[in-house]
Amino acid sequence: MKLSQHFLVDERVAERQIEYANLCGDDVVLEIGAGNGILTKKIARIAKVIAIEIDKRFIKQLEKIRNVEVIHGDALKVDFNELEFNKVISNIPYHISSPLTFKLLEKKFDVGILMYQKEFAERMVAKPGSREYSRLSVMVYYRADCEILEHVPKEAFRPKPKVDSCIVKIIPIGKRFDVDEALFERVTRALFSHRRKKIKNALVMEGIIEKEEIAKLPFMDKRVEQLPPEEIAELCNKIKAIK
Repeated sequence: MKLSQHFLVDERVAERQIEYANLCGDDVVLEIGAGNGILTKKIARIAKVIAIEIDKRFIKQLEKIRNVEVIHGDALKVDFNELEFNKVISNIPYHISSPLTFKLLEKKFDVGILMYQKEFAERMVAKPGSREYSRLSVMVYYRADCEILEHVPKEAFRPKPKVDSCIVKIIPIGKRFDVDEALFERVTRALFSHRRKKIKNALVMEGIIEKEEIAKLPFMDKRVEQLPPEEIAELCNKIKAIK
């Protein structure tokens, strides 16, 4: 299947996505992966749309929709800072969910109503102690308020994917706490790469701290699934202070 595309065909789902975004005539909406335009047409009746689509087969029909600016290109390569929008409504191509989400969260906007694969969405909102709690959970929490609005069955798409989906509401907040971002990302990645090991062992194995520094740091005998993002940030600040 070209570009791993699954197209939403349930009009009711598209209408609810728009309702969740609380659109008005002054809004400018970014849509990523506009495809055959089922969502694009509905948004464009209310607000201006900037529609990004990589597949040239759909460009001409998208350009025929009134109130739509079409960008033929790869959303991961488009400079979002050159686009003026305040809301995002998209059925995101699932194979680029992670890089696209973090690219979006570098940009300030009011709200995003985004369709994700169910498993990915559940990891986005997962809490410490849960099986789904992951590096994704921590890094999304650092950047945004995020909640699952509804589950969408695979039957709402054609061709039908193997998995169900979720509509997720995202509100970017900038940065939730003060931390060296590069260190925070490195530590978070290291801890979840060794999630069954104690914090001290994971950090030493990844070369982030030396064994003799363990006694100077908090949470060393815990495992990462026990640490909320705030405590991971606290740990990073302590690591930075002793370096």
